[in-house]
Amino acid sequence: MCDHCTRREFFGMSAAGGMLLAGATWPHGWATGAAPARPRDKVRICVIFTGDPRPGDRDWGADSEQVTAMRARLTEAEKNLGNIELVIGDSRNPEETEALLEKAGPEAPVLAINVQNFALTRVVDPVLKAGRAMAVFSLPASGHDWMYAPRWRRAGHRVTLLPSSDYNELERALALLRVVPLMRRSRVLLFPPARGTQPACSPEEVKARLGADVVAVEERVFDELITAADEAAVRAEIDSWTKGAKEILEPTKDDIEKAARVSVALDRLIEQEQADALAIGTCMGWLPRGFPCLGFTRLRDRGIPAACEGDMDSLLTMLLFQYAIDRPGFQGNATFDTSRNALWTAHCTAPLKMDGPDGEEAPYLLRGHSEVGGSGCVPEIQYRLGQVVTRTKLINLDTILASTGTIIEVPERAVHGCRTQIVTEVRDAAKMAANWSSVLETEDAMTLLHRVVFYGDHMDNARHLANLLGLQVVEEG
Repeated sequence: MCDHCTRREFFGMSAAGGMLLAGATWPHGWATGAAPARPRDKVRICVIFTGDPRPGDRDWGADSEQVTAMRARLTEAEKNLGNIELVIGDSRNPEETEALLEKAGPEAPVLAINVQNFALTRVVDPVLKAGRAMAVFSLPASGHDWMYAPRWRRAGHRVTLLPSSDYNELERALALLRVVPLMRRSRVLLFPPARGTQPACSPEEVKARLGADVVAVEERVFDELITAADEAAVRAEIDSWTKGAKEILEPTKDDIEKAARVSVALDRLIEQEQADALAIGTCMGWLPRGFPCLGFTRLRDRGIPAACEGDMDSLLTMLLFQYAIDRPGFQGNATFDTSRNALWTAHCTAPLKMDGPDGEEAPYLLRGHSEVGGSGCVPEIQYRLGQVVTRTKLINLDTILASTGTIIEVPERAVHGCRTQIVTEVRDAAKMAANWSSVLETEDAMTLLHRVVFYGDHMDNARHLANLLGLQVVEEG
């Protein structure tokens, strides 16, 4: 988005912007330089069965068959998730808990499973004192310990509760828990300037609160990658986009070639820098060289969040949920139609694989960018009618804004607004519009406007993530 500027002004900005950035001093002391060699090992999670199995016909507690079933489901979950390693053991006292924590390592969060009535309350103290994130799984009638988990959270501990008879909830707990160590291993690239809330724009605060490293990249580095882009890879990218499109409207061959070249260069940048996410604060200034929108789509489909306009809040939102639910997010602008109780989301870059990396691609058109006279090449993606979505955003590194809706309209060809559009029915559009971004203390339009959309209802996941990361959730609308 570029407020109040023309195509000519965009292109003028790009020439000036490149020269300014080449000699800029990064704010906040941004880290620069070659990427360090980083381990890509699986993250460890400590699983603690608390107490001894109880007889199947009496007492408050889980019986041996239930414990066996839970262990089997944990083994399956470890295989399904792929990037975790479980350290599983039993604890009947604090000393055994400490030994398990030491074996799992200092970064391992904890999944505590109550087996015997009040066993968890007897053995949990080392977990709480260490400040580790902990999920408590409690079968019905497995004990009364479940009711203390919310109390521990209210006391300031990072604890969430999953009281359920569904063993699949064990896999969900592990998926949510892995977010904590994965964020600590994350490397985020930024082409400054960063935008969004002040804490999200501070690498020191991002590191302190979430553990991720934010690293600045100079424009000249990417210029070199564009120039050096492998010609065979560029041709393959052109063929893939053009053959897969339902229609090609405004883009010329030159527009598509430039966008494909940028896509290949972005892929190389992520590989070279060993990065997990990317934000570009000068994306509109890139337009003469090639639009980054196709490349952003490819990255998100591969599980690498990529944020437009340097929006660090949206980028961190995408990263958190990518780790938790293995799905990409659609970052976009909001606009309302209260006559239909509807909220639109629109942007000129979006993922094709909203169901995740193994899902099918959504149909798409190739269009010119809507805000620069139809030039360049961006995808107009047509998402699934009837799909329930969650619209969310982490702000100030301490609050998750979240709401749900259902897609009721997707245009055949977008006219007003950015190219990829969804119209969603929401609970109360008038109330939502009146209270939009009321918890944000800023007048920056982009920060107020953007939200990230995910396929599925993830309100419960948002609450669990907030509990494990020490955040709060504000439900919009």
